[in-house]
Amino acid sequence: MQETVIIVDERDTPLGTQEKLAAHLIPQRHRAFSIFVFNSKGETLIQRRAFEKYHSPGLWANTCCGHPRPGEKIEEAARRRLMEELDFSCALSPITTVCYTLKLEKDLWELEYTHVFKGAYEGVINPNPQEVSEIKWISPMLLKDSVLAYPDQYARWFRLYILKHFDKIFPETITQKILQL
Repeated sequence: MQETVIIVDERDTPLGTQEKLAAHLIPQRHRAFSIFVFNSKGETLIQRRAFEKYHSPGLWANTCCGHPRPGEKIEEAARRRLMEELDFSCALSPITTVCYTLKLEKDLWELEYTHVFKGAYEGVINPNPQEVSEIKWISPMLLKDSVLAYPDQYARWFRLYILKHFDKIFPETITQKILQL
C-alpha cells in the first residue's frame, strides 16, 4: 500500500499531501510523530528497526514513530502505529514538537515537523518483525551514554532527540540526577 504524508509549513499548517517516499527523496516538510514509552522504573522502550526497512535499517530508535495519514488526527495516528509496530496501546500525552532536516542514506532526507509523545506501559509486547527486529528497555542516562559512545548504532533523528532535546523528553531524569547530588 502506498503511504501518503501531509506536507506542512514551518508552523505545521497543512499545505497538501505527497507520496511518502517522494517526500523523503525531494525533501518536503511533512507532519510526523515520535513516541517514547516508559515503564515504572523510568526506563524507555527502544526498538531496533527491521533490517528490511527502506531507510535506517537495523538502527536503534525510539519506541515508535511514523506519519499521520490525510484526515487522521496526530494522536490517533500515533496510537495506530504503536499497535502496528509493537502490538500494544497506551495513553499518550504530548511532550514537545521538534522540526529538523537530516540527510539519510540512499539520498533520502528527513524534513519533518514532529509531534513527540510519551506514554507508560508494563504489559506484553509483540513486535511486528517487518517493522522491528529487537526491543529493549533502557534508562535514559545509559541511553544517552550509549548514543554518545556508539552513534552509528542509532537512527539520525533519534540521536537528535537524545542529544538536543533530552531535557524535554526525559525531565524526570534531570530531576533525579539533581536529587542525587
